[in-house]
Amino acid sequence: MKMMKLWISILAVFAMLTGVNAMAEERYGKQKVVYHINYDDPKAQAGALRNIQNHINAVGAENLDLKVVMHGKGLTMLLTPDAAERTKLKQGNATDEIQAKITGLKDQGVGFQVCSNTLKGKKVDYTHDLYDVADADIVPSGVAELARLQAMGYSYIKP
Repeated sequence: MKMMKLWISILAVFAMLTGVNAMAEERYGKQKVVYHINYDDPKAQAGALRNIQNHINAVGAENLDLKVVMHGKGLTMLLTPDAAERTKLKQGNATDEIQAKITGLKDQGVGFQVCSNTLKGKKVDYTHDLYDVADADIVPSGVAELARLQAMGYSYIKP
């Protein structure tokens, strides 16, 4: 009898979880979204990363094509604290905690794109100064990339 109750409970939880996922997909559908980060406030940046995770939780990673475009002071989110002194940016906000959040988001398919103009203008060497940035993550212009993505149907969010 106890075993039967356990199985019924497990099946009920499974049904609830799959029902919630189906409801989210039905409600939100597939989404293409770009988040815009161009500020250096570490609390605001951490809040933006929470917004992104909440977005994924609501819609489902499988239903999202989500990108984060950073330019100007927004690069501080990926700038390691010890690298700031080598650049024209005032601070590096890529602490261990922020790096873990970024890695978690990347593992869910989020793309982080970095402005080449800012790299040049702020004297940032992405291979040494930024957390987990590859050649493919560099875009010629952050603002032009935002416009390109919006023209491709991405919804714009500025947290």
